[in-house]
Parts: sequence; C-alpha cells; structure tokens
Amino acid sequence: MWSSRYLTRLDFRVIPVILGLMIISLLVVSAYTIDPSSDHAEEVFLTPVVRTQIQWFVIGSIVYVVCAGFDYNKLREWTWILYALMIISLVGLFFTDSIQRVHRWYRIPFLNASFQPSECAKFIVVITLSWFLERRRPLATAWSTAFYAGIIVGIPFLLILKQPDLGTALVLFPISLVMFYFGDLRPSIVKCMAIGGGCLLFLVALIFLGILPHETLRPYATKVLKDYQFDRLDPATHHQKAAATAIALGGLTGTGWRKSEFSGRGWLPAPYTDSVFPAFGEEFGVVGLLLLMVLYYALIYFSFQVTAVAKDPFGRLLSAGVTVYLAMHILVNIGMMCGFLPITGVPLILVTYGGSSICSTMLALGILQSIYSRRFMF
Repeated sequence: MWSSRYLTRLDFRVIPVILGLMIISLLVVSAYTIDPSSDHAEEVFLTPVVRTQIQWFVIGSIVYVVCAGFDYNKLREWTWILYALMIISLVGLFFTDSIQRVHRWYRIPFLNASFQPSECAKFIVVITLSWFLERRRPLATAWSTAFYAGIIVGIPFLLILKQPDLGTALVLFPISLVMFYFGDLRPSIVKCMAIGGGCLLFLVALIFLGILPHETLRPYATKVLKDYQFDRLDPATHHQKAAATAIALGGLTGTGWRKSEFSGRGWLPAPYTDSVFPAFGEEFGVVGLLLLMVLYYALIYFSFQVTAVAKDPFGRLLSAGVTVYLAMHILVNIGMMCGFLPITGVPLILVTYGGSSICSTMLALGILQSIYSRRFMF
C-alpha cells in the first residue's frame, strides 16, 4: 500500500516550485506580523506567526511524502468512508460555537489551532466523483449517472454554502464540470453547465466593470442571495479598493521587503491571509508578481501532465479533478484581488497563512505524485 521505492520516481521538477512558493509565503507572513513596538522588530524574521507557518509546512511536507508513496488505487476502497466522514464533519460544524460569526472551523485546543473541513471536502468530492465516474463508464451518458453525480457534489455544496462559505462552495462547480467532461457524461449536460457558468461569470464581470450598476440589481439578486453576500459583488468595497491600491503602489519593482507604507500600516485587510497577493505585490512589484505567476503556471502545467500520463481512468479523473482544484484556488484568489471577482475568502495555495489550506494542498500534490510515479504500472 505504501512503498518508499516510488519516491524515486517522482516528478522532481515540482519540488523547487513548492519550495519557492513556501519561501514567498514566509516572506509575506514575516513582513506583516512583526511587532512594531519591538526595538529589534526589523531584525526578527521568525515571528510567532512565521514559526507556526513553518510548522504547517513541515506537517504538510510529511503529508506530501506519505501520499506520494501511498498507492492511490487504495482510495477506491475508502471512498464512501471518506465521503461519510466529510458529511459528518460538515454537519457537525453547526453544533459548534461560531468563529467570526460563521461555522467553518473546529477548534483544536491542544494545538491552539483550527481545522476547516471544507478544505478537505473539496478533495474528497474529487475522490468520490473519480470512483463513481470510473464505475459508471459503461453508463456514462445515462441520465441516472448525471443525477447521482449531482447528488455527490450537491450535498457538500449546500452544507458549505450554509456555513456560509460561498467562495469554497463555488470552487466545486468548475471541479465538477471538468470531471464530468473527462468522465464522458452526456455532452448536453456538460454544455449546459459550461454555458450556465459562463453566463454567471459574464454577469459578474459586467458588475465589476461598472456596466451593470450594483444597486440596480439589488432587488432581484437579494431574492437568491443574502444582503451581505450581494454586498460582496460591489466593486467599490474598501477591500477591493485597498487591494488594487496596494498592487498599484508596488509599481514595477515594489517598495521593498517590510517597507510597504500602505499594507504595512493596516490599510489592506488580511495582508497575509486573503490579501496575500496584493501585499506581496506592494513589496515586490510587478516583477515579484510575475515570478509568483510563473511558479503557479509551472505547478499547474506539471499537474496537468500527470493527467496525460495516468495509466487508468480513475487516476486520470483524480488527477484532472485535483489539478482543477489547485488551479481554481489560484485563479479565484488572484481574480478577487485584481478586482475581477467578488472577495469570498478563497486562499492562495501554499502562500496564504493557514494550516488547513497547506495540508489539503500538500495532500493533493502528494496524490498527484502517487499517480505520476505509478504511470508505468500495468
């Protein structure tokens, strides 16, 4: 089930990319968590938050190695156990005390940390859909296949939406769309999903470009969305303006590490969590952001190559779903911070501070390596 010999067959091109993203994360976290009252604040790199982030990176690296040596085929046997545990954990959130007025995290007292099950839920949905669509390949175009696949995605989607966590819930849509395509579901269903998603994205773009006035849509949109959710579609919120300002102030080469006047003084909300992209952009400029984009492009490119060389339908579906899972986090977070999408709290993988995101991302990357290292097995 687990063998260290497969660790010699990994795609080692991914390792420098992961390390590069981790270094960027530590630079940003360190820059925005220094204690300005300290006499030696500028000399301290390992702030308490940086130490915590390093701990999560170490834990994530262990998860990565374990998953890379693990035979991904065994996931078929655990699919419904994982799915059931996911549903239980998502339902259980509503019986816990809220954190920041939402039900998204479990507190872990002895670790002084929190766990967000929706991060793992997205990956478990990918596993379950991969298992189901592989088994239903002879009946891929049947309406029943689409119906049951919709239920598999729909239950966690509604539970995550209820937390409320609109951003995380919406990430499930493109994941499902791509997996339905690779799973050879009825083409009309895939086309309808693609057209529906495209129309919704076009509508959001019209709002953020100022073509459709935000307040004009309020009477209609609030019949579906809550007021605070619709308010996120406002392109003139403080968070949207602050993110754009931080990126603009960075210019070509940035203000320099720990020299940001805007983000460093607290004008940018959540600079080392949700807003890590503009916070990094202010200090390192367009050059730094281009380097970050190159690293992400390499990560997604290498991930899609796993889909191309996977030896079986389960591996192909699993790798495609995982790759879209990673890509959507990147696209959505950057889109939010550049003013193209509403800010919904989707993390920027391996750069945003937080243990749940790091561990789930490293788990996903480890599974990709498990598929890649077994590509020549027959």
